[in-house]
Amino acid sequence: MTLSISRDELRSRSLKTKAEPPVSDQEMEQAVRTLLLGLGEDPGREGLIDTPKRVVKALKFLTSGYHQSLDELLNGAVFHEKTDEMVLVRDIDLFSSCEHHILPILGRAHVAYIPNGKVIGLSKVARICEMYARRLQVQERLTAQIADALEGLLKPQGVAVVVEATHMCMVMRGVQKPGSWTTTSAMRGVFAEDARTRQEFMSLIRHSPSFH
Repeated sequence: MTLSISRDELRSRSLKTKAEPPVSDQEMEQAVRTLLLGLGEDPGREGLIDTPKRVVKALKFLTSGYHQSLDELLNGAVFHEKTDEMVLVRDIDLFSSCEHHILPILGRAHVAYIPNGKVIGLSKVARICEMYARRLQVQERLTAQIADALEGLLKPQGVAVVVEATHMCMVMRGVQKPGSWTTTSAMRGVFAEDARTRQEFMSLIRHSPSFH
């Protein structure tokens, strides 16, 4: 048995309530079994019997960002504060999935903003990165989404985001170039307009912090 769902059927299912997803776990598991058969494997052998269930569970976790919202994530952690100095959270680990091959994107994000009367809980910066990373992504869009989210939430003087990542679709297949890293940036407000502010940010993310 193979899974076959038309676009019209998928669209009609998506109109149902959030509690009833457009495709059931059982249908997704059947799709994984079909893939295993196509790869020449036996979904019924001991090591693969529970693989479809595990794959579906893993994929739902890795794309859980689709079911999160900024309001739920923030939970009121935006505060009024009279400061106009740069706030930087650097080396935020990122684990995402390439939308072209559904293979891992592994890297880190550096996020800064200059407040304009409001600040956000520092952990929420990392959670915003995580929410957008847990979707099927391209690195360019992920970088912009993080910047746009902070800009929309805080209306700061500026936002800067740099993401550095390695893509398993380049390492494991295709050109097969391990060790290659991709860097993307999104600059908003004063970071885009003022070269000195932008340079300060870039200098800070290249400097390794020391602890005593």
